Amino acid sequence: MDIATTNPTAFGASPTTAPGPAIASDYKTFLLMLTTQLQNQDPLDPVASSDFAVQLATFAGVEQQTLTNDLLESLNTQFGMMSMAQLAGWIGQEARAAVPVYYEGAPVALSPNPASNADRAVLVVTDSGGRLVSREELPVTGDPYEWLGADATGNPLPTGTYSLSLESYAGETLLATTPVESYALILEAQGGPGGTTLMLAGGVRVAAENVTALRVP
Repeated sequence: MDIATTNPTAFGASPTTAPGPAIASDYKTFLLMLTTQLQNQDPLDPVASSDFAVQLATFAGVEQQTLTNDLLESLNTQFGMMSMAQLAGWIGQEARAAVPVYYEGAPVALSPNPASNADRAVLVVTDSGGRLVSREELPVTGDPYEWLGADATGNPLPTGTYSLSLESYAGETLLATTPVESYALILEAQGGPGGTTLMLAGGVRVAAENVTALRVP
């Protein structure tokens, strides 16, 4: 057996390039196992150098994968911090998204999107308990619309969170029912395992990736 084979340096152990504590521990375990193997091998049938080379390659591969995972995790953290820094400029702006609307007396800007071949559009409003509170005819256009927050009798709705959907009709035929996008003030941006979440007025939450437009109030 070549003496170099039993030299730890041949297995890439370098004090100046030692990885983190976990990897170093695994490396020491590997060397201990290798030394034990050398001490207990059959002198008449020693382990071939090629087998040691395979062990070395396997260990090196695992070590490299661990280092790569650590690097990717570090990069992911840095990208997350960059994303949060960029989102800081969103605070105080209005985000457009298909989420429930918080109504507190002031008109709410909507961005309805009727089906292309619709000739009638109806705004359907339900409260936080899922109860229907109003149905309102809208212009069959994609122009912005101000929802005044009135019930079926025209009286203002109480402060609260409401879900809005749009029914598109061709004659009496219902073509589609789609969520309605609305604008709301961004109060906070929160990072998490699932990405960045924006906190809107009234405690409404929306994933940053679901925001389709921003504007200055």
